[in-house]
Amino acid sequence: MADKQHYTTKAGDMFDMIALKCYDEEKMSHYIIQANPDYADVIIFDGGIALTIPTIEEQESTETKAPWRR
Repeated sequence: MADKQHYTTKAGDMFDMIALKCYDEEKMSHYIIQANPDYADVIIFDGGIALTIPTIEEQESTETKAPWRR
């Protein structure tokens, strides 16, 4: 995690939805939760909350890359 971006919630947003919008992966929501510990217990957001979205540098090794990506 290096740089950080910001995301302003819309009413009804959830961490997994935000991760899908920002990372194209719902399972990356834990990075957003870690970067915003004050909101870790929020299930459904109200609108207008500024969240920090960390930039994730994906590091794949040769062993974990799919064969067509090597």
